[in-house]
Amino acid sequence: MAQTPYDTDLDRNPANFQPLTPLAFLERSAAVFPGHTAIIHGRLRRSYAEFYARARRLASALAQRGIARGDTVSVMLANTPAMLEAHYGVPMTGAVLNTLNTRLDAAIIAFTLDHAETKVLITDREFSKTVKEALSLAKAKPLVVDYDDPEFTGAGERLGAIEYEDFIAAGDPAFAWAMPADEWDAISLNYTSGTTGDPKGVVYHHRGAYLLAVGNVVTCGMGKHPVYLWTLPMFHCNGWCFPWSISVVSGTHVCLRAVRAPAMYDAIADHGVTHLCGAPVVMSTLLNAPDAEKKPLPHQVEFFTAAAPPPEAVLAAMKEAGFNVTHLYGLTETYGPAVVNDWHGEWDALSGPDQAARKARQGVRYLPLEALDVIDPETMRPVPRDGATLGEVMFRGNVVMKGYLKNKSASQKAFAGGWFHSGDLGVMHPDGYIQLKDRSKDIIISGGENISSIEVEDALYKHPAVAAAAVVAKPDEKWGETPCAFVELKPGASASGDDLIAWCRKNLAGYKCPRHIVFTELPKTSTGKIQKFKLREMAKAV
Repeated sequence: MAQTPYDTDLDRNPANFQPLTPLAFLERSAAVFPGHTAIIHGRLRRSYAEFYARARRLASALAQRGIARGDTVSVMLANTPAMLEAHYGVPMTGAVLNTLNTRLDAAIIAFTLDHAETKVLITDREFSKTVKEALSLAKAKPLVVDYDDPEFTGAGERLGAIEYEDFIAAGDPAFAWAMPADEWDAISLNYTSGTTGDPKGVVYHHRGAYLLAVGNVVTCGMGKHPVYLWTLPMFHCNGWCFPWSISVVSGTHVCLRAVRAPAMYDAIADHGVTHLCGAPVVMSTLLNAPDAEKKPLPHQVEFFTAAAPPPEAVLAAMKEAGFNVTHLYGLTETYGPAVVNDWHGEWDALSGPDQAARKARQGVRYLPLEALDVIDPETMRPVPRDGATLGEVMFRGNVVMKGYLKNKSASQKAFAGGWFHSGDLGVMHPDGYIQLKDRSKDIIISGGENISSIEVEDALYKHPAVAAAAVVAKPDEKWGETPCAFVELKPGASASGDDLIAWCRKNLAGYKCPRHIVFTELPKTSTGKIQKFKLREMAKAV
């Protein structure tokens, strides 16, 4: 590139260029609002000064154990203060934070620990049974740190040699953590729910985490000191980057171990919650609670949801209850949501069905996402903006993952043609809003979790009575979607629906198991391919 007069002697230097990292958000809030409440958890209250000091203690304690740039620290934690501290303390050492999905089984957890080469594992006592089995299966032998949350009253054993509070007590609250050497350095590792084969490790960098965190603040209209209720699991895409977002505006995190209606209504009423995120199941939990468990909202609460778009009746009920629902869309590979159904004021005058049609669309790009389009994957040209022509939804920008860990071929395939290929099929409307129409790999999104239809089918095929099986998504008011299985039995064999569901429960995580089993001859093409589009229509009537 030819030089211009502006290039001469104008090189980057520490005075005018610093790598972007969300770690600086917490440092600033602790300096500007040291006494402001950063975390609420049961009876516990922690200020920003305390939050920052504890994150630095964690970083210091990890550094004392040899944790440094490029190492992996895995955590198996609920939505607790320790999880928030990990989002800062781990990357303060240059290490990479791997948040484990607490709903997964031991075999997948073991695979993750090995693939990530985990050096330290911080684990909540609630999940000790699964973690103990995972550790017995894994080749990795990490240092295990147990976390005893005072709000957890159930059973569970300690698996390590040291408890979390004792571990960080040895750390320095004034630990001199360093900015990343490069904003392209990895900050976190999140595993997909694997459509086929093993899950893929999605690597986030400091730059993307910084930008998506700020993008959340803009998209959600957060002013100074919002109060954010944690109903979205922080293990899911790093809580859509909200552990970092809230520090941008010196807000308050209200932690919640379990999503239950009384606890949510109490938190909203008692702490003045302004924002929360969650899957459709969270809306169902709030709306279907007995009147005795509900409390009047102190003001309109902003609710952000992803996965399947809420039905018209649910949107109306949420509005009546005092929640303003905004539909988001994204993938693990885009740091969580990077698309928003940005609402136009004039749409308020539309009829209920017309409003619902607008709400069903995934929307337009987040501010920090450079490009979003629906593209023909064969020609790599955008499809017509007619709301009818199918193409693949593709992303381009700084809030797209760094790549898949140790999987160059998958990364190259995902980035073919200079776009991230989502695998989701959709249309582009004339006004530039995208709408999903199908998922090219038949992923089922239930309660915000991805379920591979192929994985469920594989489990069913292993039953000695099953000749053929196909699994599709069945719309569900509570969960958004649930797996529905269509099965052909072998001649002379017998099995009930309950038998097959019980079989699946022995081989799959509970949330992946089909809720409905339909015994029927599977519709096929002339070449023998199962016609899943017909099964989806049949599932709606089950």
